[in-house]
Amino acid sequence: MSYQVLARKWRPKSFATLVGQEHVVRALSHALATGRLHHAWLFTGTRGVGKTTISRILAKALNCETGVTAEPCNQCAACQAIDADRFPDYVEMDAASNRGVEDMAALLDKAVYAPVQGRYKVYMIDEVHMLTGHAFNAMLKTLEEPPEHVKFILATTDPQKIPVTVLSRCLQFNLKQMPPGHIVDHLSRILEAEAIPFEALALRHLAKAASGSMRDALSLLDQAIAHGSGKVEEEQVTHMLGTVGDDHLYAVLDALVAGDVTALLAVADRMETRSLSFDAALQALASLLHRAALAQFAPAAIADEAERQRLAPYTEAFDAEFLQLAYQIAIHGRDELSLAPDDYAGFTMTLLRLHAFRPEQPAALGSPAASGNGGGLARGLPPPRPLAEAQRGPAAVQSAAPVTRVPAAPDQLVRPAVPERAAVQVAPLAQTINKQPSTSETRAEPANSVPPWEDLPPEALLGQASDGGAERAETENPAPAAPAVAPPLLPATTRVPPPAPGVAENVPAATSVAGATVVELANAAQPDAAAAVAAVFAAADWHGIIRKLGLGGMVREFAQHCEWLGFADGVLNLRLSEAHRHLLGMNPGLVDRLQDALVSLYGSPLKLRAEIGAIAGETPAQRDEAERRARHIEAVAALERDPFVRELIERFDATLVEASVKPL
Repeated sequence: MSYQVLARKWRPKSFATLVGQEHVVRALSHALATGRLHHAWLFTGTRGVGKTTISRILAKALNCETGVTAEPCNQCAACQAIDADRFPDYVEMDAASNRGVEDMAALLDKAVYAPVQGRYKVYMIDEVHMLTGHAFNAMLKTLEEPPEHVKFILATTDPQKIPVTVLSRCLQFNLKQMPPGHIVDHLSRILEAEAIPFEALALRHLAKAASGSMRDALSLLDQAIAHGSGKVEEEQVTHMLGTVGDDHLYAVLDALVAGDVTALLAVADRMETRSLSFDAALQALASLLHRAALAQFAPAAIADEAERQRLAPYTEAFDAEFLQLAYQIAIHGRDELSLAPDDYAGFTMTLLRLHAFRPEQPAALGSPAASGNGGGLARGLPPPRPLAEAQRGPAAVQSAAPVTRVPAAPDQLVRPAVPERAAVQVAPLAQTINKQPSTSETRAEPANSVPPWEDLPPEALLGQASDGGAERAETENPAPAAPAVAPPLLPATTRVPPPAPGVAENVPAATSVAGATVVELANAAQPDAAAAVAAVFAAADWHGIIRKLGLGGMVREFAQHCEWLGFADGVLNLRLSEAHRHLLGMNPGLVDRLQDALVSLYGSPLKLRAEIGAIAGETPAQRDEAERRARHIEAVAALERDPFVRELIERFDATLVEASVKPL
């Protein structure tokens, strides 16, 4: 006996064995069981999803010798004749080759006669959209009111080409593409029944290559069995399909975790040696990153336990922000592949982008990131370059030796501060830190106004605090230095004069340069870090603190929706509204990242505690929204007062669209 291909041998013979079209099976089974039979059905869907199979099962259900039933026996003469394609009352017509009005007229002439053997005459017209306009018009009347013994089944892959007059006369069922999981399960059952050894990963490659078509999957399975000499193995299947195996994709992820550029390029070289498609590689890489993001946010969405366990190390190693960025880089790299000098160059540049671009957050004082273990960075990735003073550890802040700085030029040498004058520095500095510029100050600043404290060098601040800009005096016998207390570190935005070339930044409290004793006045003038932070937080200006932090992304969103509760004993208490508790659910590390940002800004260890509850006061987000509405109302009022606008309204009955007004 000649070999029968798997697609024909394993064609489903009943609704119970049909795969992936449960919505169609449910409707047809109920109709057959209750006797509510329509005279015309239209099945739409891509190739290989079961249109012809369902029509044959429906024909058997209508003509089975046991009666009209949703479960044909497959044993009677009618069922076996339909399966063998020799039942006289079941006619399959290919509209692609019989598309003219003459062919349709011949079919309809036979429809008036009673069935020869069965209960119903069933006409199945495949690819019905290929019929000409005249052929459609010829069948309209019969399709609307056919004889009681005639049933029409229409099938098409392009329902948009079917006239609406035909669609309105049929019950339309849209057959879905086969999910990869359904295809893998069906292929596994077939191979087990055929006693053919196989690997599950090989079936996944076949299911992916089938693109939702079960017939394509079975045809590829036939080819894989022949290619593998009676076995279906992953390596053989990837060679046959010319696709990129999972080993290459996971090697890319491993190299990204390790930050190893050489390993990334080695993956590209191996793919080029095997002549694999770089376009398909980027497509598969984007798909893998999508699965990793799903496993990170919704692990239940990954049904395969083995795949979920294999993705687990990468969901732990990569931050959610990096996975989103990597997915965008992969799909844009594939889109730009045709613009690259060659596919290899385009693929390797995409890999280098994945290595180069990482969402990073500044490491906090004393946090693991400061020693290279990633707090706000993508976990498992190389730490960023150390920042300046903002990244010194708590030990440096509490050190007994004062931090001194050697000016760049001799004319910047200053005397040690007098202790009486140094005490005056505390209040003005705290007031300057806590002061927020008003709206009017932000819009227009006088030309002779003093810039904010962040933009002034320490010498200018200290000079203003000590004597209102008094002239410096020089002496040969400087006063003894006060007990060393480390000052609070300035924010990262502070501009500090660079040290002289070749001179170390951290020097003893008294250093002789060009015959003069140099001690930075800030060490004697500023209080300790904890007192400075307490003075800043005493004003409870959470809105202003957020602006100074310069946050971005999810951390800023979280801080904006928190209400200030208070600061005591080194603990800052916030409350997040119930409506925004999902922010912590999506990224539990937001509290630690905000705490690290506060520590980096003010240079003093503190603890951040956030609770979830009803907001009693006002959050920074609510304040910003109120200010935005106030500016919008003011802008609308200014336009309404404008003489030109008023003239337009009065003369032409114009209307001012308030939603289009944007305040400057």
